[in-house]
Amino acid sequence: MRYLILSCLFLCVASCKPFNEKIFKDNAGSETEASDDMSAISTKDFREFKVLDSKYIYSPEMWEVFNEDLKDFTEATYNELKLLVLDQDIPTIQKHINTRKLSYEKLTKFYLYRIRQFDRENDLSLNSVIALNPNVIAEAQQKDRALFNKMFKQRIFGMPILLKDNISAIGMPTTAGAVALKDNMTTDDAFIVERLKDAGALILGKANLSEWAYFFCGDCPSGYSALGGQTLNPYGRKTIDTGGSSSGSGVAVAANFCAAAIGSETSGSILSPASQNSTVGFKPTIGLVSRSGIVPISSTLDTAGPITKNVVDNAILLEALMGKDESDSKSVFDPLVRYYTQSNFEKASLKNKRFGAFKSLMEDELYVKAVQVMKAQGAEIVEIEAAEIPLPGFLRLLNLDMKTDLVTYLNTYGNENLGFTSIEDIMAFNKMDSLNVMPYGQALFQGVADDFATEEAFAEIKSILKTNGKRFFDEPMTAHNLNGILSINNYHAGHAAVAEYPAITIPMGYTNEGVPKGLTFISQPFSEKQLLEWAYVYEQGSKMRKAPVNYN
Repeated sequence: MRYLILSCLFLCVASCKPFNEKIFKDNAGSETEASDDMSAISTKDFREFKVLDSKYIYSPEMWEVFNEDLKDFTEATYNELKLLVLDQDIPTIQKHINTRKLSYEKLTKFYLYRIRQFDRENDLSLNSVIALNPNVIAEAQQKDRALFNKMFKQRIFGMPILLKDNISAIGMPTTAGAVALKDNMTTDDAFIVERLKDAGALILGKANLSEWAYFFCGDCPSGYSALGGQTLNPYGRKTIDTGGSSSGSGVAVAANFCAAAIGSETSGSILSPASQNSTVGFKPTIGLVSRSGIVPISSTLDTAGPITKNVVDNAILLEALMGKDESDSKSVFDPLVRYYTQSNFEKASLKNKRFGAFKSLMEDELYVKAVQVMKAQGAEIVEIEAAEIPLPGFLRLLNLDMKTDLVTYLNTYGNENLGFTSIEDIMAFNKMDSLNVMPYGQALFQGVADDFATEEAFAEIKSILKTNGKRFFDEPMTAHNLNGILSINNYHAGHAAVAEYPAITIPMGYTNEGVPKGLTFISQPFSEKQLLEWAYVYEQGSKMRKAPVNYN
């Protein structure tokens, strides 16, 4: 029973849904059933917030550096640009720029205008952006000059991108949402930020997140961080869960605060907020995207990945993130792989592709409709039972990895003046002002501090988890000759995490209460190209995404 409690608590936390003790007790059957049910908590279980607005972000100070440059960007200018930008994909925006209807500078100012209008201290505030790049307008102007001089490089060129605030970037602190790291100004970009800049992308700023990637407080709302406040869902402020831990990234994309955003996932932290905010989120195969310079939970399971409004943008952004990183032991890179070409997407098909659909999910009307769309597009659907394969030691894997990986990050990327040498140091700092810094406690950090294992025991935990995760998918895929598995939101993120398998979620509609849900494709390692093409065919066949009505 002790394992079951730990497993459910972790999978709830890693899947980025609020922990609810009553639901846990009611569903404490098999370990797999409990974790799946915990991932599916609905809006009626949504908690009251202890904290809403940030006590550390002062809006006038945030905007002071932009005031002069934004003086000429009026409401009339903003309204003129709406049709060119709102909910448009990256190729369309680039077309507008190439035809001089738009510029990178105006595009950047458009997003800044929206962030200032909607994100903080008003009746529609979402608290999704935690910091802005003070040089982004000047950098956008440089992109316009490069375009004029025919120095245009890649599709991501000039696109303003938000980074989850556990990703290091020059000129802004990297905080993981924690007050302890509010002065963590780094000297180097994370490897993936270097890749984005090499491709010409603009780093617009940092997105809020569930603090410490939702591996801190244990019993707190997704989307909350002490530094950034409570992120809110544009489809239902204070009523619909944002998902997490990449909460700000999902919300900012849904609300058109950026062209696209980067999240990170250990188990469900991209899939959950992407699906909860009706966006497309991709959790790649572990190692395809570098983790260097990202505040970690687990060097075994962590990965970054794109969150976008559509599949085309997702493919473009994923391709820009990739590259061989010698400092990341799991890094792999095939320079010949292209994730987006217009011709490949136009030729994409589901014909003769076989997908497993879980019988236990066929009670969900949106899932059934999504399966019908898949069939209409030529896919063969095989109903399968979800095997009861446990994930023993999942929480301990996270504890033991974080105990060493966080210290490695602080020593390698952290500001040397922070003075933290262990997780215990950070916990002691938090206790000095617990009401403001840790209003929901720090139960998961305490678990990290208390956990120990020999190298042999830790290796065994990782081996069993990976074997069981692979079995969960491989056994039905082999038995039924399947190309992929169909899930909902982050329901099977835990098994995909330990198997190190990729997954993509795409909007599949809204419940009667208006809660977004996503259809999630899972397949074997390095099947990203196929997953993107399948997702694209489903997206084009279903056309389910709708923009949040109050943010148009």
